[in-house]
Amino acid sequence: MPECNHNCEGCTSNCASRQSAPEKFQTQSSIKNVIGIVSGKGGVGKSLITGLLASEMSKKNFNTAILDADITGPSIPKMFGLRDSLLSDGHFIQPALSKNGTKIISMNLCLPSETDPVVWRGPVLMGVLQQFFEEVDWGFTDYMFVDMPPGTGDVPLTVFQSLPLKGIIIVTTPQELVSMIVSKALRMAEIMNIPVLGLVENMSYFICPECNQKHYIFGNSNLEEFAQTHGIKNFVQIPILPEFARYCDSGKIEDFDASKYLDSLIKNL
Repeated sequence: MPECNHNCEGCTSNCASRQSAPEKFQTQSSIKNVIGIVSGKGGVGKSLITGLLASEMSKKNFNTAILDADITGPSIPKMFGLRDSLLSDGHFIQPALSKNGTKIISMNLCLPSETDPVVWRGPVLMGVLQQFFEEVDWGFTDYMFVDMPPGTGDVPLTVFQSLPLKGIIIVTTPQELVSMIVSKALRMAEIMNIPVLGLVENMSYFICPECNQKHYIFGNSNLEEFAQTHGIKNFVQIPILPEFARYCDSGKIEDFDASKYLDSLIKNL
């Protein structure tokens, strides 16, 4: 039996994957580019990169949006200083707007308290994800960044199958263990024919304020070699910056200028 690529169109096999494959999500809004932000494991800064990419694209006068698909671990609203609950116009859910106009949908904007846990099984999570895409008034959007949960489970699989992805950006850190796990996410994208638009190595190095030298705290970077192995031409490094925590914790991520780190990635999106 040939390897399943989870693309059921034109497939005659009556397998479990085919029986449970979700339909393509539809939206009344005009969304030109949908880009998934992916990581093989948690804690590598995927949500940070999502927030920075949306902020930088907004500064370049693109209409941007973030769909926070990390439904059980949402962190996007806090980064942007958003706390008010979402509203509806009677037909569609209205996304929250950041200071610079980025449209944001996140589970944390639907909960009575941002510390309330989301203890739901897979089918319920899939339903919420569908609502976030189909029942929200995204209006005209140039770039939607989808902050995905780590790994290769139900939600990433549904995003790959059901959203009109232009491609994905993969976030990693220098450790070899992380690179091994990221390879799984890359393999998943290859199997499902999803283009990899770029690779971000977060926490790549630290610049000492005393000697102004780079220190590779998590080991020497193998980003270039890793990118070449997987045929990825678009890759960038992000250093360890204490400012990130300060800007994110205070809800002012849009005030951080990340252009010198991300512009080479952004110009190829």
